[in-house]
Amino acid sequence: MSQPIIEFKDFGFQYNAQAEPTLHHINLSIYPGEKVLIAGPSGSGKSTLASCINGLVPFSYPGTTTGSLTVAGIDAPHSSLFELSKHVGTVLQDPDGQFIGLTVAEDIAFALENDQVPQAEMKKIVDEVAGLVDIQDRLTHAPHELSGGQKQRVSLAGVMVDDVEILLFDEPLANLDPATGKQTIELIEAIQKRTGAAVLIIEHRLEDVLWRSVDRIILVEEGKIIADTTPDELLASNLLIENGIREPLYLTALKYAGVSVTPEKKPAHIDSICLDEADRQMVCDWFANTAPAVQQEQAEVLLEVQDVTFGYNDGQTNLEHVSFSVRKGEMLSIVGRNGAGKSTLSKLICGFETPNSGRILLNGRDLVGDTIKERASRIGYVMQNPNQMISKPMIWDEVELGLLQTDLTPEERARRVEETLKICGLYPFRKWPVSALSFGQKKRVTIASVLVMNPEIIILDEPTAGQDFRHYTDIMEFLRSLNRRGVTVMMITHDMHLMQEYTNRALVFSIKRLLHDGTAVEAITMPELVKAASLKETSLFALAQRCGIEPPQAFVQRFIDYDRQVREHE
Repeated sequence: MSQPIIEFKDFGFQYNAQAEPTLHHINLSIYPGEKVLIAGPSGSGKSTLASCINGLVPFSYPGTTTGSLTVAGIDAPHSSLFELSKHVGTVLQDPDGQFIGLTVAEDIAFALENDQVPQAEMKKIVDEVAGLVDIQDRLTHAPHELSGGQKQRVSLAGVMVDDVEILLFDEPLANLDPATGKQTIELIEAIQKRTGAAVLIIEHRLEDVLWRSVDRIILVEEGKIIADTTPDELLASNLLIENGIREPLYLTALKYAGVSVTPEKKPAHIDSICLDEADRQMVCDWFANTAPAVQQEQAEVLLEVQDVTFGYNDGQTNLEHVSFSVRKGEMLSIVGRNGAGKSTLSKLICGFETPNSGRILLNGRDLVGDTIKERASRIGYVMQNPNQMISKPMIWDEVELGLLQTDLTPEERARRVEETLKICGLYPFRKWPVSALSFGQKKRVTIASVLVMNPEIIILDEPTAGQDFRHYTDIMEFLRSLNRRGVTVMMITHDMHLMQEYTNRALVFSIKRLLHDGTAVEAITMPELVKAASLKETSLFALAQRCGIEPPQAFVQRFIDYDRQVREHE
């Protein structure tokens, strides 16, 4: 066997700013050409592990190391960030944070310029690498003009020009629509086959990564490696559930049906899993014996969007002829490809932008003359990143901020803030600084600062992006509890699991238009719609087809309803 390209021996690391080590007794070997998925809940240490490999630890994040770590034969903790960058290429979660050049070609060529490569040779290398990632027709474009998936390709090209032996991806799917995420996983596999590089992927979306095979999954918890095994072995165990990581939905469905999931059944992917006749019959019996959910009565219409068209620039449109209505107490998803107009729609509803034509009505009244402040008292908007919304250092002050612009007395404001903090589970932290909170808790603070205004609708942009399953569930169950209190919830999301599990209805957008307004199940089981809107068919649909259940859409809906009931009673 060849020598490891990465080797940890009894390795530990403690940040200077922390009282306890983040990594404990890490023993791990990764070999040339391997593809390894590193998984674990938020705060488990997996990102620190990656930062040790690419040199950010200890050079950008100082601390104390114990044991040893070699990367491409180099003593990593005692090397330099520059030297390690010649062997390790890192693609960040947010590609925008990685761009340097004014054009795609300049950005790809950045490392070559640093190495003083002659221009003719540089151009040849850039053209070759751009061809590898299929971005050669965008070389003269500015990076900000590209879609999310194209930005990922440019980031990948930028780290490939050095012909690195290790490619490290930090949550590469977090900001991508489902189809683009799928293409990214395919691209990573294609690049690995062409270059022979070792590939490490850190990602919460396990089922999406396993769209293409990986050699091993490293499971990290509390700074320790608790599993280093094959996907089939790990998925047949209970380690994912026990450590707050979502298992693929088809496995949950099989378990509900009483099917025993073993490594021999090759459960790593819905296409590879081996189901015998008895297994398939158990799934059919479960479907036949599980009652469908009772349909709720429809409430009156709250929000109406009528034939809305809008463009940021003259002669160009970002949304065209969009019409739909939202009923009081609904909880719905807004889904579709990157750049389809989903966030633009929310800006129009909140009054940040004004339609070129068409109307937006709330409770039957046209909002055209309302200011942003007036709309904010009835329509709340929560951004994806809480750090972009929070402006006060203390939690209480942040939640109270919006009320300072109202006619409420100090006593009335205090009562409203207290009630909201209790609803949001933040009352014990009311005197804390915001900086002391986790990302998920900050998210709750931003929701509380909107909720305190008693809005009729809350619009959330990617409420669970970058969250592990435990924090994802906390946020979504909290939003569900608000919805039960009568708050109408609209969520922009790329997460097909979220759409299935928490919303009955989905508005599906693609290239400026509302393509479909129907059930969440329809959005992920209609092949033409899935393709047009860059969505992803659910593995539950494939499971139903393999078991001969007709129509498979009914099985998907039955699972969603049943799973929702199970989680509500946990």
